[in-house]
Amino acid sequence: MMTAQKFKAVKGIMVNTFEELEPYAISGFSDRGSPPVYPVGPVLDINCKPYTELDLAQCKKVMKWLDEQPRSSVIFLCFGSFGHFLAPQVKEIALGLEQSGYRFLWSLRVQSLSPRQPSRNDGSGCVHYIEDMLPEGFMERIQGKGIMIHGWAPQVKILAHEEIGGFVSHCGWNSILESLWFGVPVVTWPMYAEQQLNAFKMVKELGLAIELRLDYEELNVSNVVTANEIKKAVKQVMDDGSEVRKKAKEMAEIARKAIVNGGSSFLSIQRFIEDMIGEN
Repeated sequence: MMTAQKFKAVKGIMVNTFEELEPYAISGFSDRGSPPVYPVGPVLDINCKPYTELDLAQCKKVMKWLDEQPRSSVIFLCFGSFGHFLAPQVKEIALGLEQSGYRFLWSLRVQSLSPRQPSRNDGSGCVHYIEDMLPEGFMERIQGKGIMIHGWAPQVKILAHEEIGGFVSHCGWNSILESLWFGVPVVTWPMYAEQQLNAFKMVKELGLAIELRLDYEELNVSNVVTANEIKKAVKQVMDDGSEVRKKAKEMAEIARKAIVNGGSSFLSIQRFIEDMIGEN
C-alpha cells in the first residue's frame, strides 16, 4: 500500500508489457494526472541458465525427449517456483492427462501435510514419494507418452520448442509473456497474488487462454480440480482448429514487432529517454 501511494511522486513508470496487449489499461493512466507509463515489453530472459548440474542434466533429458515428439503435440504443465499441490490434486492431474490422450511434459512440485515431505530434488526420496501420490500403474502406462520434471524446469526453452502445443500455467506475468512470445496458448490455473487477475484478463478480455479455473485456492483440500475438468481443458487448448491457438500465434507476431525499430515498445523506450533528458 505504501509503495502504491508513492506512485504519483515518481517521474514515470516502466511496465513489462506492450501497448497492443493492454491498450485500455495503458490509456487509462494517461488522462488522470498520473505519471507517464512506459510499456517496454515484453522483456524476457530467453537464455536463462539451469541452477545446478542436476538441473542441467534434467534439461538435456527433456530437450531430447521433446525432439522425438510430433510438432505441437505436447501439453506442458508448469506452475512456477511456489506452485505446489497436495496428493489428491496430483492424482487428479495425472488421471486428467492420461485420459486426455495427449503427450505431456509435467513440472511437478508437491506439498505434503505430513513430516514425510522430501526436500527438492534429493535424488531418490523425492521421486519415490511423488510416485506414491500418482494413480497405481501410472508411470508404466505413460512410458513414451509423458515425462515428469521434479523441481526446476527450463520453462523458456520448453515453450520455445515447436513440439509444445499448449501450456497449463499458474498465470504469473512472466509466464504469460513467455507463452505469448512463442505463440503457445494457455490453460489458466492461477494460485496466488495477481495470478487470478492475469488469468481473467487472458480468458475474458483477450481470448488468449482456455479457462480451467480462475479462482483456485492453493493447498485447499476441498477445492480439487477434477480429472474431467483437466481433460476437457487440455483437449480444448490442443485442438488444432481452436480460436485461442490462432489468437496466440497472432499475438506472438505482435509482441515481436513491438520491440523492434518503430514498434510500440521501441517508441515507448525512446519517449522515456527523451522525457528523462528533458527533465535534466
